[in-house]
Amino acid sequence: MSYSKAIDLLRLADFAAARHRGVTLQEIEDEFQVARRTAQRMTNALEQAFPIAVEILIDPDRTKRWTLRESPLARLKMHGDEELEALDYSIERLSENGDLRQRNALAALRDRLMAALPTREARRLEADAEWMLEAYGVAARPGPSTQISKEISETISDAIRGPYLLHFSYKGTVRLVEPYGVLLGARRYLVAKSPGEQTMKHFRLDLIDSAEVIDEFFDRDPNFDLNDHAAHAFGSFQSADEYGPVLWRFTPDAAQRAAEWHFHPAQQAELQEDGSLDVRFAASGWLEMAWHLYQWGDSVEVLHPPQLAKLVKGFQRGDFNALP
Repeated sequence: MSYSKAIDLLRLADFAAARHRGVTLQEIEDEFQVARRTAQRMTNALEQAFPIAVEILIDPDRTKRWTLRESPLARLKMHGDEELEALDYSIERLSENGDLRQRNALAALRDRLMAALPTREARRLEADAEWMLEAYGVAARPGPSTQISKEISETISDAIRGPYLLHFSYKGTVRLVEPYGVLLGARRYLVAKSPGEQTMKHFRLDLIDSAEVIDEFFDRDPNFDLNDHAAHAFGSFQSADEYGPVLWRFTPDAAQRAAEWHFHPAQQAELQEDGSLDVRFAASGWLEMAWHLYQWGDSVEVLHPPQLAKLVKGFQRGDFNALP
């Protein structure tokens, strides 16, 4: 948008807000000395720029009037819960990555936008955004990830936001589930359960086809916490058979670097007398652990579980010239 058009858009916002009954296309034509088509483009731009504030009134003779609720201009910048979700999600990711300068700048912007909203609207948006952040609140590990179609991703998000029942095809089988969240990682998993059942199941997003939101609410289990559920896995894959205590020992040369890593939300790290570092936690997902441990070469030893130690045996190279 050019500078002059931006100025006209702001003038139109003031013009519409100043008139109790709003402005018509004819009044816009007269005020800005433009043709009908240009006036229509201006009202379209007004609706796109300020979707929360713009109201369209229709007279008995079917004449449309555009008006803006009385509000400071800064209040018109928040475009609903999806933008707040994106801000909160980005702030969370920057915090996890340790980029505090960018995180603090984005958090300050979020606070200013929320402060400009009416209290009731701000509370509603924050409640919705907090729930969606929780639903996608599991930290993704760096690295490649599978490609998920935009349509599937948006459909799942809509169902979680409802919360609505979700219908889809999975490996050739039709499923109807209550969606609770998404686990992020190299592969992404939908966490859901079948109606009437208690056990949570995982579905790989890249294997979901023909997803459809069913216009039927379900009652979420108030005791379910996605972060607690996710902590049962090292990455995004869970297995009840594999779940249990894990103990890794990093060599003295790798101890300092390993201490900088956050391998698991409930990990415990203990420096040994010889300078090595023990890292303990409880989780499942031996294969994902093995994939990660390969990067450390022979700088790490698996002390427990024996099944994981067997899985990495013979793959602990000593010729890597750098640590993760």
